[in-house]
Amino acid sequence: MSELETKIAACEDEERSLHFPAFSNEDALQLGLALVEAAKSRGVAVTVDIERSGQKLFHHAMEGTSPDNDEWIRRKNNLVRRTFMSSFHVGRILERDGTSLQERYYLDPMQYTAHGGSFPLTVEGAGVVGTITVSGLPQEEDHKLVVSTIRKRLGVQPG
Repeated sequence: MSELETKIAACEDEERSLHFPAFSNEDALQLGLALVEAAKSRGVAVTVDIERSGQKLFHHAMEGTSPDNDEWIRRKNNLVRRTFMSSFHVGRILERDGTSLQERYYLDPMQYTAHGGSFPLTVEGAGVVGTITVSGLPQEEDHKLVVSTIRKRLGVQPG
């Protein structure tokens, strides 16, 4: 299996296994704070955003980020809402297939981006209900920060 196929398989496993039993506003606060603390512990600056059913439940821009991070978050979130897959996952599929969002889905690059960092907020029995997003690092690092923090909150080990 190629490195790209391995990354795609890992994304599929993450999306299959990282489901919340329920997700309240308090859960969003605790997860958002955990993401901020994880970034601080790594010595990096990110913007963190958590949305459920179209409502922004958590948003924090650390020192060293800019309004550009908010724009990246908006575009990543749009893609996850459209595909129900992580933005990193979609990007790797497009890379494997040698195509783009514009070619495959006719999506406006000003509205959507397949750069890592946005992950579907999935609740057991309800499906994808929102997004959990980080912006500020290289895309794979954004993705890893989100996934590792969700894993820790849920107590789920890598598959």
